[in-house]
Amino acid sequence: MTSLESLQFQKRMIESPIGEADRAALVAGGEFGQVFTEHMVTVRWNEQRGWHDGLVEPFGPLRLSPAAAVFHYGQEIFEGMKAFRAADGGINLFRVERNAERFAASARRLAMAEVPAELFRRAVEELVSSDAAWVADHPEGTLYLRPFQIATEPTLGMQPAAAYLFGVIASPVVVNRREAPPMRILISDDHVRAVRGGTGDVKCGGNYAASMPALGRAAEVGCDQVLFLDAAERRFVEELGGMNVFVVYDNGSVCTPPLTGTILPGVTRDSIMRLAADRGARLVERPIEIDELQEAARAGRVTEMFACGTVAVVRGIGSLHGRHGEVVIGDGGTGDLTARLRQELLDIQHGRTPDRHGWISGISDARSRRSEVLEVAG
Repeated sequence: MTSLESLQFQKRMIESPIGEADRAALVAGGEFGQVFTEHMVTVRWNEQRGWHDGLVEPFGPLRLSPAAAVFHYGQEIFEGMKAFRAADGGINLFRVERNAERFAASARRLAMAEVPAELFRRAVEELVSSDAAWVADHPEGTLYLRPFQIATEPTLGMQPAAAYLFGVIASPVVVNRREAPPMRILISDDHVRAVRGGTGDVKCGGNYAASMPALGRAAEVGCDQVLFLDAAERRFVEELGGMNVFVVYDNGSVCTPPLTGTILPGVTRDSIMRLAADRGARLVERPIEIDELQEAARAGRVTEMFACGTVAVVRGIGSLHGRHGEVVIGDGGTGDLTARLRQELLDIQHGRTPDRHGWISGISDARSRRSEVLEVAG
């Protein structure tokens, strides 16, 4: 295998694109992750050829052997990111390089072939360019992007697979002008999300599958999400099922648990920390004891609490529910800092305010690059 391999995306576009009215109806009537755009991107890897066979094709089923390693040994990773309709009518990507870095880190942790950052970006751009009409022409129009990678080698041998599929699919996000209400959070005492030395800081399906029983329990008691504690002592706050957590105290400090290998290093988390620092907030990464948090909230020393992630962006936490009853955060509503940080981040993503940190990259020129040859490491 040569050290470099020329990879060009072939296009097999859908013959009869869906009409604007039908597309709008699908988006308006669907729940998150239930409606998908018309195309997907796939690229394959094996030990002989490296990354090859880049393809943009109609969204549809993948053909896999029942012996594919992903089914038996769980070599599977993914990312979550968005494309945004910009104020000037173009389309923005947000911090795509951070998603590419985290995707590569996840691959290393699961002994999978790494997708080069430029190939990751190119695949995302190819899909968004092909399905640009699905990014709603609305001030809050977004398209959720799901890059993923699976082991496709048909083998029952217990070793890293020798073949992988990297893909990108997309799902339009329903525009909702109303701000989501603060969440009711269940403190999980009997389930943990991750352990030191495990995979808590990577995006692999097993982490999320393990959180499902606790999420089901939360729904049973009328809660929106689960707050997981550390596995060793069941004492320290870690994160929600798919979102990072922040606590705002009456002394002005904004606290979040440190990244110790069991918490996902969220792109939104990092962005919120920078925006809060820009506002002069005192950012503190420290262990947060659940008992201390509840006591401080009851005493009025916790003024706000919020969670953040790609889908929800920033959402307030109104109350915590555990074995010792309910604890209301602040006045139970969305806090002022929470609302401001959410709006500031959205304004940057949609190009309504200056991007001081260099987070935004447009793809307005992506169509003109479709026929270019991309050089990637084999």
